[in-house]
Amino acid sequence: MPGLTLGDTVPNLELQTTQGKKKLHDYIDDSFTIIFSHPGDFTPVCTTELGAMAAYADEFAKRGVKLLGLSCDDITSHAEWIKDIEAYNNGHKVTYPIATDPAREIIKQLNMVEPDEKDPSGNQVPSRALHIVGPDKKVLIKLSFLYPAGTGRNMDEVVRVLDSLQKTSKHKVATPANWKPGDPVVISPSVSNEEAKKLFPQGYKTADLPSKKDYLRFTNV
Repeated sequence: MPGLTLGDTVPNLELQTTQGKKKLHDYIDDSFTIIFSHPGDFTPVCTTELGAMAAYADEFAKRGVKLLGLSCDDITSHAEWIKDIEAYNNGHKVTYPIATDPAREIIKQLNMVEPDEKDPSGNQVPSRALHIVGPDKKVLIKLSFLYPAGTGRNMDEVVRVLDSLQKTSKHKVATPANWKPGDPVVISPSVSNEEAKKLFPQGYKTADLPSKKDYLRFTNV
């Protein structure tokens, strides 16, 4: 789908939210921020998802991560729907703002438009998209998920990739397949062995591969 993608700068949109007007760049400030869209208020999968976001709010806060929801429904609808979300999800409070987009312009600018689905009036609807935006003042998209309408997000995976993004932003490393916090990471190929000894005084292990190339180097940070 064309439009905003990884590495692009998020536009500095002015949003109407359940917590008042917000300029997007001011809201992001110097934090990692998760911007997530949902196809519609008072729908089953979205209710479970926004409730899961509320339930994981403390995990996100521990990582200094902000949350911002988005759909095309109006603020009154959002406010009423939040009551259902909190009631279904054991009272976890929706502490993050949910933006509205009745003109369906914001979802286009954020590349959160469902390519095939339309509402009963024939209007475009938001996709089940999620962008993680970095805190580097460039407000770049660091990661993006797009799920079909019938599949809810996995919040454990959202937290896992956040941990990966935050670790790889601090060190010259990458996280291998199925990585989770506490597991070894791999040293970036751009780092020479000599540099690796300085950057990772705790040491590293090189995988013994048939090629005898030393590109797969594991360490703990």
